[in-house]
Amino acid sequence: MTEEKNEKVEGENEDQKKVDCEKRTKNYLSIIILLAGLLVGSVFVDVAQFVNRNGMSPRAMRQLDVIPFEGRTWVAYSEPVVTVQVVNDKNCKECDVTDAVQMIKRVMPTLLVKEVQYDSEDGKKLVDQMKIKSLPAFVFDENVTKTDIYAQAQDIFQKQDNNYTIDTAQIGIQPGKFLALPEVKDDDPQAGPKDAKVKVVVFSDFQCPYCKNFYEQDIKKAMSDYKDQVLFVWKEVPLQIHDKAMDAAMAAECANEQGKFWAMADQLYGNQATWSAAKTFNATPYASAIGLNASQFSQCVSSKKFTDKINADNQTASDFGISGTPAIFVNDQFFGGVIPYDQLKAAIDAQLAK
Repeated sequence: MTEEKNEKVEGENEDQKKVDCEKRTKNYLSIIILLAGLLVGSVFVDVAQFVNRNGMSPRAMRQLDVIPFEGRTWVAYSEPVVTVQVVNDKNCKECDVTDAVQMIKRVMPTLLVKEVQYDSEDGKKLVDQMKIKSLPAFVFDENVTKTDIYAQAQDIFQKQDNNYTIDTAQIGIQPGKFLALPEVKDDDPQAGPKDAKVKVVVFSDFQCPYCKNFYEQDIKKAMSDYKDQVLFVWKEVPLQIHDKAMDAAMAAECANEQGKFWAMADQLYGNQATWSAAKTFNATPYASAIGLNASQFSQCVSSKKFTDKINADNQTASDFGISGTPAIFVNDQFFGGVIPYDQLKAAIDAQLAK
């Protein structure tokens, strides 16, 4: 009898254990389902991404503007990724773009930079396609048109096919290396032998006080010292900050039409303080002083005959990354700003000695 009772108790205990086990199993299952649900609904990771370590949840990316992840902070931007190909020469010390890229990233934070050597196969294609004349050059994809900076400053970008170059001159990036030299055109004011071994190309503004000093103290002396050895060429760059510079450039080009550009340049620079301070620009007294045909000169100036020529000079300056005046090429050697005569002379002598 006692044995039967013991067996019955043991049977009841086994049944109870089974019930308890089933309850625990259900509880564990509930906990697992709950945890899985919490994990799936987390704003930080999706289950698959959590297991595979594949990154952040799209849900998190949509809901958060700033996300810390693996020691780095990711910030959300509404603009697309913009790819810029920086065409450059790794051997050119003056072509470093570190500061320039940082500057551009401040206004274009989604920038993805890819460096391209100018003499590589891809580089040569870009140089030819985008008509690149100086390094470094920045070639953006069409996503740049969807950025705030493009909306605010379209004029600093130039489209070529589906790509865009940035006008480095307008944003203060100086050229470090030139792949071409300014073309000397027949209608450019010139002095010296056309077949000269050395060509000095001057980019200048008649209302610029620095240009005045450079012309009167350095250029004229060099023209005198090297008149039989060097070709001096003038390019008009009337800066927008000078209200009468365009009118002065026009007067100089109209004088050049009559073969007296350099005489007019002497008059304009010599009297710069007078006509710069006047309410309106009037070059008639200067034309008379150098013996120009008054009627022809007046008609030339009033019709703005050489507007296209002056604009073309300005574009040439822009193409070569020239943002200020004076600027000068001595063959392939470039100088931005005023340089002392000794330095100009040394550059010319070095080119003549080659």
